[in-house]
Amino acid sequence: MSDQQAPAAVVRDYLAGTGQPWEESAPGTFSVELPGERKLKTSCGLAVRDHSLVVNAFVARRPDENHEAVFRWLLERNARLSGMAFAVDGVGDIYLVGRLPLHAVTADELDRLLGVVLDTADGSFNTILELGFSSSIRREWAWRLSRGESTRNLAAFEHLRPPP
Repeated sequence: MSDQQAPAAVVRDYLAGTGQPWEESAPGTFSVELPGERKLKTSCGLAVRDHSLVVNAFVARRPDENHEAVFRWLLERNARLSGMAFAVDGVGDIYLVGRLPLHAVTADELDRLLGVVLDTADGSFNTILELGFSSSIRREWAWRLSRGESTRNLAAFEHLRPPP
């Protein structure tokens, strides 16, 4: 077995036992959907590379506004994360990224790492939305209220609801 086959087999076996939707699009390249509460699902990629397992999870698209405050909050949050960090891509979309040395790829470590991804993405989602999309949230409130549409998924942002 090659240096990459053993960690890939660990990832494959771990994901098969989670009960979550996952796929292996190429040998050693996996994707899994992690269920959340605030962020309903977090798409997470895992890729076995030459020296590490790379984890990459989409958290939110590029903020519409207040970029400096969003990015500052992400950097401050990075100081409290274990094995993961927030990052932005070339267009400003927000991700969680991490690397795990191949020798450390175990089911327990995958569970811990994906737990950090899920907890961080889900726990950070509403703050990121409020900081970076508050104008859009206010407009969405107004639009839904004017049409009698459900506002159930805006409940976390009740404080942004327009006055009657």
